[in-house]
Amino acid sequence: MPFANYKLPQDSLTSAQKEDLIHKTTELMVGFFGETVRPTTMVLVEEIKDGGYGRADEVFVMPDD
Repeated sequence: MPFANYKLPQDSLTSAQKEDLIHKTTELMVGFFGETVRPTTMVLVEEIKDGGYGRADEVFVMPDD
């Protein structure tokens, strides 16, 4: 069973964009492994609360629009 896990800043994608990401990821897995994996492909989109992630000692926050 292919499994993809995306961790994204909270509210960075709309529901429609997350749905598109799931569909496109599933198609990617089918492209690699064949149609037999479609029913078992799991795609998880995790939203990380603003300020709950960082890199190289820098905490990331979404910029105000």
